[in-house]
Amino acid sequence: MLPVDRELPVAVFDSGVGGLTVLHECLVSLPHEDFTYFGDTARFPYGERSPGELLGFAREIAEILLEEGAKLIVVACNSATAAALPALREELTGRVPVIGVVAPESRLAAAATRNGEVGLIATPATVASGAYERALAEASHGKARLHAVASADLAPLIQVGGEVDRRTVECVERACAPLRGAGVDTVILGCTHYPLVRPLLRRTMGREVEIISSGEAIAAEVERELEAGGVAAPGARRGAYRFLASGDPEAFRRLGTRFLQLPIARVRQVPVGSPGTGPAEPAGAAA
Repeated sequence: MLPVDRELPVAVFDSGVGGLTVLHECLVSLPHEDFTYFGDTARFPYGERSPGELLGFAREIAEILLEEGAKLIVVACNSATAAALPALREELTGRVPVIGVVAPESRLAAAATRNGEVGLIATPATVASGAYERALAEASHGKARLHAVASADLAPLIQVGGEVDRRTVECVERACAPLRGAGVDTVILGCTHYPLVRPLLRRTMGREVEIISSGEAIAAEVERELEAGGVAAPGARRGAYRFLASGDPEAFRRLGTRFLQLPIARVRQVPVGSPGTGPAEPAGAAA
């Protein structure tokens, strides 16, 4: 690994504003670190993209973030983690560490489950990848069984940023029904958007079911990685955070404030483009 400036930012990217739920936990847990967040809102959602498309997006965004300056990259999007994390880690070896969301969540779920029946709600791309099955099997030493439900609609409904309406309630109930039938005692939220409807998910599943999301797990993983690499920022300093988006920056700012639960003063637009991605859409689009 090449020498790294300890005061470079940690870079976080996601398909939209959902990864701000991860950034929130990082900002609270690591207030001395700087962070750069990239939301690929022009190409949201990622949930039904092919693995090849997702890998291409992840490579492009990683290069943008490295050009901006980064000492560690967090792939906050579950779909991108499932499709691209191994390749990104290999390709960026010697340049910057890369952390994804699947393994930390799976470790928490393996530790939390009492009956070995673990549920997953995620996008079709994430479920189809099998990444959570592999990660949970490794974390539980084969003792936990995963029951996965793919939802193409829930993340776009949340991304729109309106009130929790009947469509959202019905979408959550459809996703939870097979998990209740399977008797799971732990549910992994396999998309960074889902913590925004955590109360609805908890009410639907019942209070005895443990809900696992990625924010706290990722913050702890980032801290461990920075300390292990000797690149943690000095603890006495006050960190800053900034935002980049491929779509409409003002739409990102308005919607992102709800997800981050902290002020977003400015968002800089950074254009992206890959073959077959189609036209850019605003941050609130639910294509």
